[in-house]
Amino acid sequence: MIGDYMKTKEKKEKKVKITIKNLIYFLIFVVFILYSILFYNLYFSKKVYATEETASQSAEEVKISQAEEVNLEEIISQNTNDGKREEYEVTEETLEYITKYRTNTSIPKGVVQVVQEGRQGTQEVTIKKTYKGEELISEEQVSQKITKASINKIVEIGGGPGTSNYIAKVGDTLYVTSDRLSVMVEPDENSQKVATLSKNDELELKEIKDSWYRIESGTARGYVKAECTTYINPNAPEEETIDNTSTNTKPASELKNTLSFNMALNKPSGLSLEQFKKVLNDDNDKNNIFANNAQYFYYIEKQYHINGIFVASVAIHESAWGTSKIALEKKNLFGYGAYDSSPYNSAYNFSNYSESIDLLARVFMKYYLNPKGTSIYGGEVATGSYYNGPTLTGVNTKYATDKNWANRVYYYMQYLYNKL
Repeated sequence: MIGDYMKTKEKKEKKVKITIKNLIYFLIFVVFILYSILFYNLYFSKKVYATEETASQSAEEVKISQAEEVNLEEIISQNTNDGKREEYEVTEETLEYITKYRTNTSIPKGVVQVVQEGRQGTQEVTIKKTYKGEELISEEQVSQKITKASINKIVEIGGGPGTSNYIAKVGDTLYVTSDRLSVMVEPDENSQKVATLSKNDELELKEIKDSWYRIESGTARGYVKAECTTYINPNAPEEETIDNTSTNTKPASELKNTLSFNMALNKPSGLSLEQFKKVLNDDNDKNNIFANNAQYFYYIEKQYHINGIFVASVAIHESAWGTSKIALEKKNLFGYGAYDSSPYNSAYNFSNYSESIDLLARVFMKYYLNPKGTSIYGGEVATGSYYNGPTLTGVNTKYATDKNWANRVYYYMQYLYNKL
């Protein structure tokens, strides 16, 4: 019995040993299989450039203001399927200031006074460019981010009795209209400042140089921006500010003779305030937008020396006499900022029509109607980025893709001039 028991015990121990050994072999085999699978995936399987998760994370890292996240897989798929590719370009651009107008009943009609200088800012603009092969087929602005805020320009316009178109001349006594006015060594905004004048300070006009005046005021001598001065003495009785003899209204025949398709548009039309109101009072203006804002086409001539009839004609053409959706809902008479792919969404929004009229006058003068380096309004110089001559044909070259744009604008210019 004892012998049988010992044999049985030995068999059990042998079975246990065999089981552990087999288990070790099995574990080694499993590890080998897993290692083989991992090795195959690393060196022999198809490479994956970006999974859905990693593509999403990459898009989130690029913070694009007011822009949709970029779906990289979708772009790659589209580029592969239809031969198109998309690129995103970020550029820094000038952020033009907005001009705010307000009425001052203590100065006569026709007088324009700058009481706060405008300051331009900067913004980062992201443009999506679509190519087919090497050909650029479309551009779309997808976002804009302000990096330096602009400062609004504030202009007072005469709303008092009488009218005046007085033009300052050497020897005149002038007065500061802005809260603070810098006196510069040279007629250049970037030159050295030698003094700061305050509102209503008295100046003696020594020389006129483009949009700058060389002046003397006490011990201060140098150049100031002409737009920040006035001939009207703020301390004089109200009746002395009225100048009914200096309206300089030109006869209709003389004004009509200046009109031609190739006329220079960087010169004022010469129409008086009342003449602008007359020609822009029209039955086609169903919403009275042009009739109610006629004065601003006169004011842009006074400030920026641009042909106001040209600007009005562009507005009529682009907005269909103020009936377009962009004109009605965004107070944008020019479709400014609109891209062909999404014109309504990309068009600038203004709080009133005067802002869009004023801004486009400056845009035309700064970028389209004058060569680079030309001294223009408010001490600024033209960049001439899109300059191809100061005519309708020159503007059409870069401003509009429609080759017939210049002819359509001239049609409205003729229409308005003939109403004088």
